[in-house]
Amino acid sequence: MDRTELLLKCGFFKGDAKEKYWYNPDAREYQPYDGKYDPNHADEEEREMTFHQAHGSANVGLERTGFPTPLKTYRISLEVYDLSLEGPYFWMVEYLRQNFSKVDKVEDSFAAAENSAFFGITQQRLGSQQDKISQFLATTGKMIKELFQMVRELRILDERLTYYEEADAETQKPFDKRSKSAEITLKGIFIDLVQGGGKSAASVYGMSRELEYITLPDLFFDTPPLKTIEELDQHVDSLRKSFNEHVLRVLVRHLRQFIEWKKRTHIEHKSRKRFMLSYLKQHFEIINMYLTWVKPYLRNVEKLSMKEKSMSMPEIVSAFEGSLLDVELLAQYKRKVTKGVDGFECLLATFNYRTRPEMKVVQEGYQRGPVHIGKFEMNMRAYHWLQEDIDNYKKFKEKEAMWLLGDVSVSVRKAMEDLGTELDKYLEEASSEQKHKPMAVKPSKEEKKSVMQKLFGDFYHSGKKKKNKAEKEELTKEQREEIKFFKTVKGGGHAIYNCWYAYHTFKKHHKLISW
Repeated sequence: MDRTELLLKCGFFKGDAKEKYWYNPDAREYQPYDGKYDPNHADEEEREMTFHQAHGSANVGLERTGFPTPLKTYRISLEVYDLSLEGPYFWMVEYLRQNFSKVDKVEDSFAAAENSAFFGITQQRLGSQQDKISQFLATTGKMIKELFQMVRELRILDERLTYYEEADAETQKPFDKRSKSAEITLKGIFIDLVQGGGKSAASVYGMSRELEYITLPDLFFDTPPLKTIEELDQHVDSLRKSFNEHVLRVLVRHLRQFIEWKKRTHIEHKSRKRFMLSYLKQHFEIINMYLTWVKPYLRNVEKLSMKEKSMSMPEIVSAFEGSLLDVELLAQYKRKVTKGVDGFECLLATFNYRTRPEMKVVQEGYQRGPVHIGKFEMNMRAYHWLQEDIDNYKKFKEKEAMWLLGDVSVSVRKAMEDLGTELDKYLEEASSEQKHKPMAVKPSKEEKKSVMQKLFGDFYHSGKKKKNKAEKEELTKEQREEIKFFKTVKGGGHAIYNCWYAYHTFKKHHKLISW
C-alpha cells in the first residue's frame, strides 16, 4: 500500500498543490483533476537515510516515512533481551495522559511468523471469529434477497392502488366530466384476471365473439367511473333509446360485477399493503440486528488479521519465533488560534516492536499467553493541527488499517443500495402506519439519518458532511494568516515541549545516556 498516495487522498498537500485536486464526497477522498497522483504534492516527512556498501563507503540520502511533515520529531531505539515491551508503552501512555487532555489509539496491528506459537494461538481465535461472521453474513444475505422480493411486491401494490385512487377521485366530479383512463385499466385487469380474458365465453370479449354482442366491449369500457348503484341504473336508462335491451341486460351484469370486485379488491390491496409494510419493517429490523451482532466480530477479525506490509519485511522469518507489532497514539491539547477557530497541539507517538514471544502462564488457571521480548522503537512527532487535520489523519489510518472491514461493509451496503429510494419510502411509511400519523412529517432541526446510516452506523459514510458555524463563515485574511502561523511555527508550544521532555525523561527513567 502506498502511504504517499493515501496522504494525498486524505488531504495532506504541500503548498498550493491542493488546487490540483478535487474532493469526491462519494469516495470520501481527494482525487486529481488529471487522474494521476504526484508524490511530490504530498506533505510527507523525509528523514536522513544512511547505509554502507560492500566496499565501505557511505551513501546518504532521504527516505519517505509515510507520515505528515512534523514540526519536531524524536526517535528512541532500544533493544534488550529481557526487556518486557509493555513497560515502555504504558510509561508513555501515562505520561501523555498527565500532559494532554485527550489520548486516542489510532493503530494497533501485528504480524507473526507462520511457525511461531503466537501465530498458532492467534489463528485459532481468528478462525472462531470468522466462522461466526460467515454464519451471520449468510443469514443476512438471504434476508436481503427476500427484501428485494418484498419491495418489488410493494411496488406492484402501489401501482395497482394508484388506479383505484384515481378512479375514486373521478367519482367526485360531475358524471359527464369524469376521466376514464384509470377505470379502463382496472376493467382490463378485471377481464383478464377474473373473467378469464378472451378465451372465456362468459367474459366481455367472449360474449362479443361467441354470442355476437358486438357493442358490449365498447359500452363496458366507455362507462365512466360509477360511485353508486343508482348511478349505474341511471346510466343504463340513458342508453335504452339507442341499444337493444338484451345488450343492456348483459352490460348491467358485467358492470355490477366489476363495481363489487373493485370495491372489495381495493380494500384487500390496502390491507395487504399495511401487512407488507409491517412485515418489511420487522424484516429490516432483523437485518439490522444481525449486522449489529456481526460488527464486533468484524472488528476482531481486523485486529487479529496479520498486517500485510509487515509480513513481507525481512524481520519476519517463517521458521523463527518472531513477530512485529505497531501501535500508534495521538495526544491532543486544545488551544484557541483565532476568533471562532480552535487548534490542537498534537503529539503522535508511534511504537514499533520486533519481538520474540515466549509462552508463559501468568497465574494458575489462566491460559498461556505471549510475553513480548526484543527490540523497541518509538517515534514522537509534534504537530499543530486543526480539527479538520485530525479528522483527515484518522481517515488516513482508517483507510490503511481497515480494508477487510471496509470491503465487507461495502459489499453488503451496495446490495442494500440497489433497492433504491423505495426502501426509505416504505420504511418511513411503515413507521407512520404504526404511529397512526399522516405521511407528512414536520422537518426537524436535527440532521435526518438515512436508512443506510441507521443500518451500518460507523461502517457507512454517505460523503455528506454537515458544516458547522465556523466552516460556514468565510475566514478573513488575518485569520488565515494566524492559522498558517499556528501550523508552521516551530518554536515553543505545549506539544513541542512535551515531545522533548518525554524523550529526555524516558531516557533517564530507562537508564539510557542523556544530557
